[in-house]
Amino acid sequence: MKLPTLEDRLAVREEPTRSPVMFQTWSNLLFLHWEFDPDEISARLPAPLSVDLHEGKTYLGLVPFFMKKVRPRFLPSMPLLSNFMELNVRAYVHDEQGRPGVWFFSLDCDQPIAVEVARRFFHLPYQHARMSHQGSEYRCQRKGQAEAAIYDYSIGKNLKTAEPGSLEFFLLERYLLFSESAKGRIHCGQVHHEPYAFSETNVPAMSTAPLEWDGFKVEEAPVSSLTSPGVSVKIFPLKTVNPG
Repeated sequence: MKLPTLEDRLAVREEPTRSPVMFQTWSNLLFLHWEFDPDEISARLPAPLSVDLHEGKTYLGLVPFFMKKVRPRFLPSMPLLSNFMELNVRAYVHDEQGRPGVWFFSLDCDQPIAVEVARRFFHLPYQHARMSHQGSEYRCQRKGQAEAAIYDYSIGKNLKTAEPGSLEFFLLERYLLFSESAKGRIHCGQVHHEPYAFSETNVPAMSTAPLEWDGFKVEEAPVSSLTSPGVSVKIFPLKTVNPG
């Protein structure tokens, strides 16, 4: 097994030469992160994935944001289908080649068609949810859960990009996702966008409910709270990592 080097982390930011299959805009993102036990996360990862570490530590992330202008390559965006809300719970992993990426434990979404498409074609654990926003308040209530997760945040003004090798670079600059199909095959998908412009922020109201819905318990405040106005994203086809 190869551990990711800084060169590996920079390499995945390069735009693929093949054509994208989809375009999206990720907007008004909040990144909350807690330091977490690598062994607990590792126990929930499929082979051949391993927990990715930054200075010997790993992190569990919770990211509410807005999906906009979502469309397949040859179709225009459609307001009722292309704009919705999403909240994901994620960990940081790498494969046997040392390629760093993201593993999602859940992705809550208020667009039913998007949920079913992502489950079927990208093998991602999307969850149906009722979601809304008013002013700076962002609300998510997963189907089957009594409690709503509420976040109060706004995008900061003093934006910067992450320095390679920093914690912010480790948390934000992720261009690969890994997923597992029902047949046990591991797939890897790549995205491309400009590096995130972000700012540190205070979050007056936040909920850890989505972590608890996914079987995680945190008692401390997040060690990192960042916001970003967003990025325009190209989505590339999945590739199979293992034959299953």
